[in-house]
Amino acid sequence: MSRAEIQVQDLHKSFGDNHVLRGIDLEIGQGEVVCVIGPSGSGKSTLLRCVNLLEEPTGGRVFVGGTELTDPDVDIDAVRRRIGMVFQQFNLFPHLNATENLTLPQRRVLGRDKATAARIAAENLARVGLADKARAYPSSLSGGQQQRVAIARALAMGPEVMLFDEPTSALDPELVGDVLAVMRRLAEEGMTMMVVTHEMTFAREVADRVVFMDGGVIVEEGGPGQVIGAPRHERTRHFLSRLLDPAMAEVEEEAPDQVGGSGE
Repeated sequence: MSRAEIQVQDLHKSFGDNHVLRGIDLEIGQGEVVCVIGPSGSGKSTLLRCVNLLEEPTGGRVFVGGTELTDPDVDIDAVRRRIGMVFQQFNLFPHLNATENLTLPQRRVLGRDKATAARIAAENLARVGLADKARAYPSSLSGGQQQRVAIARALAMGPEVMLFDEPTSALDPELVGDVLAVMRRLAEEGMTMMVVTHEMTFAREVADRVVFMDGGVIVEEGGPGQVIGAPRHERTRHFLSRLLDPAMAEVEEEAPDQVGGSGE
């Protein structure tokens, strides 16, 4: 593996009595794409949010680019500038057009002048295939276009690492492909990416590694051909069979496991 861009060491996170993360160890190399999969409540989104300290770990350490985010003396704002985050919801400012949604954080957080911010905004809207939507407001854009604007906004900040938390889960099925195509291009460009997803085709085709989580632990990890194509653990096989067999998933939704609160 190349130099570790993200390191998670013995990470724990509890919400009251709910122990959501139970000693996670994970490294992601520079330019590596890692997809994190698992059932709802497995802790995968909580893990992602701990990587940039949107959730403060109960125990353990997190490093990004060699800097420890969990060090009490760290300049967390400076480290976060190196991390792009894309959420399930688009979180665009509804009163600002696409260009303004990209320029505002650049000017406020990075101190870029108006002309520089506008140039970088235009470059990144083109990067996600939305150069013609520069003046469009979120209400006039499809969900997939809004998510691509959100990705462009994160890219405009010049991140070294991109974190994606189920970026297509709020989209209609016909809108998913354009968002995944943008993510594929980022992977081809060598962006370090940690992606929480249920899109198994994307994980199989794009990920360097797939991590399967359940019950707050990493159950299995490896290349996508191994984890998705020939999983070693019964829990992994069961999860994947539910994705491939909707009828089975519906039966189990009617009789869910009796577990604690969601880990996500």
